[in-house]
Amino acid sequence: MKIGVLSIQGGVIEHINHLKALGVTTVEVKFSSDLDGLDGLILPGGESTSISKVLSERNMLDVLKNKILSGLPVWGTCAGMILLSKDLTDSSVFNLDVMDIKVKRNAYGSQLDSFEVHDIILNVSDNPIPLVFIRAPYIACVGDNVEVLHEVGGNIVAAKQNNMLATSFHPELTSNLEFHKYFLEMCK
Repeated sequence: MKIGVLSIQGGVIEHINHLKALGVTTVEVKFSSDLDGLDGLILPGGESTSISKVLSERNMLDVLKNKILSGLPVWGTCAGMILLSKDLTDSSVFNLDVMDIKVKRNAYGSQLDSFEVHDIILNVSDNPIPLVFIRAPYIACVGDNVEVLHEVGGNIVAAKQNNMLATSFHPELTSNLEFHKYFLEMCK
């Protein structure tokens, strides 16, 4: 299995390390040509405005959107979730407009408001897993075809639609591999 990690900015190496720990071949995706032959793609956390600007400058937005709409499994964590969304409460980001979710950026506040909780997410693990939120967004609302996987404090923080997975939190910043295993199952 070959999984790409969008390698423009953000939690790239952390995702790559988790995938390698699971025995997966990884590709750093920096240009459209890097998307060829992938079994899945992770859009990491980071700064969504910066990531979207580079995607636009490299003419990758349409190529990436078409790959996802054609069935490429994709997982967006934090900023990656913002990129996947069809609607934002703040429009300073060039989003891919593929997942039927409305996202509120920086919904939990500043860097100083970062937090961690341990919750069971039934489709992912029978045991509590750490959920790390850093300047995190949340999903304000979902379309009819979106499955809500988890909420924290009444806010949607994980959702799935067809081949797309989105999380507000950063599994790559923990030692837990359950969410990466869950995504790899989507890629089979």
